Amino acid sequence: MDFGDFNTVEMRMLWLSIALGLVQLLLAVLFSLGARGLPWGAGARDEPAPPLSKIGGRVERAFKNFLETFVFFAAAVLMANAMGKHTAMSALGAEIFFWSRVAYVPVYAAGIPFVRTVLWIASLVGIGMVLRGIFPGM
Repeated sequence: MDFGDFNTVEMRMLWLSIALGLVQLLLAVLFSLGARGLPWGAGARDEPAPPLSKIGGRVERAFKNFLETFVFFAAAVLMANAMGKHTAMSALGAEIFFWSRVAYVPVYAAGIPFVRTVLWIASLVGIGMVLRGIFPGM
């Protein structure tokens, strides 16, 4: 895959994380439409939403959780890029963030406790590693 100007690991992982977020959004929408129907999805949503299935709810929560961490990851990667600071640690941290977020989706959807938490912690560690690569004295 040609990433054009995305010639650093961190920027490639950011690009892939955006794609992952879009896939998660699509999954959440599909589960929502499956449970609530197109009229509800296309309507004004003035009435409370019908409940999602267990898996649909997990997929939606996994997506919301992704959004909570993605903004910090994106900011850290963009900061590293703007400062021209790309280290082995920041590259590994970006990879850890991305791959832990990829694994998080099926683990959460399957309802596997503790592993989901470990993956969430790994994503935060990845963000920390990107920041540590930018600011080695932290």
